[in-house]
Amino acid sequence: MKKLLLASAVSMSLIGAAQASEHSGTYAFDTKGAHQFVTFKISHLGYSWLYGRFNDFDGQFTYDAENPENSSVEVTIDTASVDSNHAERDKHLRSEDFLYVDEYPEATFKSTRIVLDDDGDEADIIGDFTLRGVTREITLEAELLGHGDDPWGGYRMGFEAETELKLADFGIPMDLGKASETVHIEISVEGIRQ
Repeated sequence: MKKLLLASAVSMSLIGAAQASEHSGTYAFDTKGAHQFVTFKISHLGYSWLYGRFNDFDGQFTYDAENPENSSVEVTIDTASVDSNHAERDKHLRSEDFLYVDEYPEATFKSTRIVLDDDGDEADIIGDFTLRGVTREITLEAELLGHGDDPWGGYRMGFEAETELKLADFGIPMDLGKASETVHIEISVEGIRQ
């Protein structure tokens, strides 16, 4: 879920059309500084939440400030980097019961279209998500968090997004019960303009 899911296309109404074009460009995820996260939670028997993350992912987004609907994002996630803070559980998550990382070492997301909300400060990023060899259209609910110069002479832009996935939709055979059919995913990404 790392080079996979995230965002790039939320409106520039926050800064005004006159300034917007100077923020356009292609932004690479800040993997070096690790200013990016793909986290998830899933119900455990309906009694509590199990939390985890993917430690290794990469991607980029292209932001068109004058026409945010023309923006795009691509992400690739190393599925073996799943980390739920429990070694035995992580081993199980990497197995054929769940992510089957030996056969499918990556999950990917590629946007196909972006729909801005009425206010223009949030957007639905629709695209193709591939997990365990299954590709389905998903929607990321994204929000532009901010953008501007950094202390090292670069220019950064950050987004946050979330979505929900049904395990069965991606061929995950493990039945965890009714309360655990859906996994909630949150993504926070900071991109550096190239």
